[in-house]
Amino acid sequence: MTALLVGTRGSALATAQAGGVARRLAAAIGGEAELVPVTTHGDVSRASLSSLGGTGVFAAALRESLLDGECDVVVHSMKDLPTASFPGLAVGAVPEREDARDALCARDGLTLAQLPEGARVGTGSPRRVAQLKHRRPDLVVVDIRGNVGTRLGFVDTGELDAVVLAAAGLARLQLSDRVTEYFDLSDWPTAPAQGILAVEVRSADLDALDADAPLRRALAAVHDVEASAVASAERGVLARLEAGCAAPIGARAVMTGDDLTVTARVYALDGSEMRTHTVNIAIGDVRPSAQTPGTAAPSHDDRALNERATRAGADLADALLAAGAADIAPLRES
Repeated sequence: MTALLVGTRGSALATAQAGGVARRLAAAIGGEAELVPVTTHGDVSRASLSSLGGTGVFAAALRESLLDGECDVVVHSMKDLPTASFPGLAVGAVPEREDARDALCARDGLTLAQLPEGARVGTGSPRRVAQLKHRRPDLVVVDIRGNVGTRLGFVDTGELDAVVLAAAGLARLQLSDRVTEYFDLSDWPTAPAQGILAVEVRSADLDALDADAPLRRALAAVHDVEASAVASAERGVLARLEAGCAAPIGARAVMTGDDLTVTARVYALDGSEMRTHTVNIAIGDVRPSAQTPGTAAPSHDDRALNERATRAGADLADALLAAGAADIAPLRES
């Protein structure tokens, strides 16, 4: 086949993560892959994330490019992808998850506890704002936008004392040395599907291919059953709450043997209150025993597992709503 065209946002982080996926797709079929940069509204707007129009601000242009035939697949950060299905498109593969934690990058090697009273900490995420205020209500939390380099630059110039970023992004950019503290997921849950990528394809292309077709083999080679399942569970929370990626919600799903445990937490925007719930379900009867190279994933191999994981996330969301989560936080996406 000709070179596989892989659509991506044009930022350094997006091209780094898409480049890694592209190399693996190409290696699986002994061919080549070429990145196709696409500019999205979220990349050019300087408005705050919470005011940009909700989930999908980074995905829409990539999806248009895919539907228009300008690329064969597109690579998204899963946490930026709307939970509702999109006509004509399907997630063809979910690569292995990178570090899901948030990380503090502070001046002078400081941890969150060591930052002085009134320190200025930057983030563009309402969830991180709430978590920072919950842990340290004395901090001045500053709304920031920009790529990873821009955000770290605020610390370098002294404009901010620290910023909070995704550990996965820092790792993909080989900037993990800037981290002064990693936040434990047990008490600092992150955005649903943080650290997970989604490889989206045209549904018609996927349906028309047999199991040995190069694209299908390439997708199967990069697909990770566990990452797909935990993403389904965490995003199931968002879907039931009708919440977007800017909502103050943290979620964490873990597969251990034949069990799937999902925990989610909803915060008041000012960090003053939170609601937490955990569910545990059995998955042994639907968990694939192994991935078979060259088979269709995830639409066939682990559909039952993902459906059960999604239901677990929805059940967890119902429990959060029963506990008053909607009374303390703006959940529904406008």
